[in-house]
Order: sequence, then structure tokens, then C-alpha cells
Amino acid sequence: MKKLYHLSTCDTCQRIIKELELPSDFELQDIKTDPMTEKQIEEMKTFAGSYEALFSKRARLYRQQGWHEKQLAETDFKNLILEHYTFLKRPVILLNGHIFVGNSKKVVQAAKEAIHS
Repeated sequence: MKKLYHLSTCDTCQRIIKELELPSDFELQDIKTDPMTEKQIEEMKTFAGSYEALFSKRARLYRQQGWHEKQLAETDFKNLILEHYTFLKRPVILLNGHIFVGNSKKVVQAAKEAIHS
């Protein structure tokens, strides 16, 4: 599977997509206009190891709704990601059984190397 979950309105996601120079066989899913399914999130969790690894604690809603003051369980992270796309750490790249989550330079470089190897 070659898939990238992103937000088309996110400048960082767009910059990373350009930087990755994705082959034409990659599927892109804009999670705002094409919401993720529970099955897709469960698949991401299988590769990432936890829902927390997929969760963005930088999301504005995380603080606004007071989630940063609570002890969240795995089911909470999953439900929040399903509830609102902003809680997914982006972009998420699935590539032949591997997952790359987030926009750190290290993650983006590792994804680029895996895509073009």
C-alpha cells in the first residue's frame, strides 16, 4: 500500500508532498474532505503501535477542550482522531507495511528514502 493522509489546506503538508516527489501510484487522501474511517485509523495504529503515536498534541482543540489536563487512554486518542481530523498528526504515510507519522525532518527524510529506494 502506498498512501498519504494529509490536509490540502495545510502548508506544511503541501511542502512535504512536494519534497517527497511521490510516484504516481501513491494515493493521497485529504482527511478534511474525505474523512478517515475507523478501519483506516485501526490500520494506522497497527503500524504505529498505538493511537497516541498518531495523535497531535499540538492541535488547538487539544488545549481548547482541556484534553491536555486529562489522562487519556488509547480509546480516548482513537475516538478523538475519529471525531475530528485535526487530532491526527500529519502527514501520515503508509508504504509497504511501514508508517511515517508527522512532519519532523527526521521522519520526512526517512519517508523520502523509503519511497525512492
